[in-house]
Amino acid sequence: MRRSDRLFQIVNYLQGRKLAVTAEQIAEELDVCVRTVYRDIRDLMLSGVPVQAEAGVGYMLDKDYHLPPLMFDVEEIEALVLGAAMVGSWTDEHMASISRRVIDKIRAALPDRARSIINETALFALPTTGKLPWTVDK
Repeated sequence: MRRSDRLFQIVNYLQGRKLAVTAEQIAEELDVCVRTVYRDIRDLMLSGVPVQAEAGVGYMLDKDYHLPPLMFDVEEIEALVLGAAMVGSWTDEHMASISRRVIDKIRAALPDRARSIINETALFALPTTGKLPWTVDK
């Protein structure tokens, strides 16, 4: 993994978390050693990313700091398409319509080379006619 990708993933991992995250947790998530996390966090802090660090507790990102995602990778696109297909197949028409709108928005935001991934994915969800085990009667 390129260092710039790893730095982005660290910020993305810390973003939106309410509790501090240890260097060990970050290292496990990114499959790197703890020492690499320490270096990367230091470099993020030096570059102006508002990472708050407390010895023995972990790292947190300032709650007002937001870094939008740069791009979805192929596996993330496939997961989104599969999730939307499941919503479309397993829920009512209203939710199915919403899932189609989500995919349309994602498709519109992707560059041409990545847009074809949505159409070429072999993932799909079989329709269901019965109630799902996690649905609740109203």
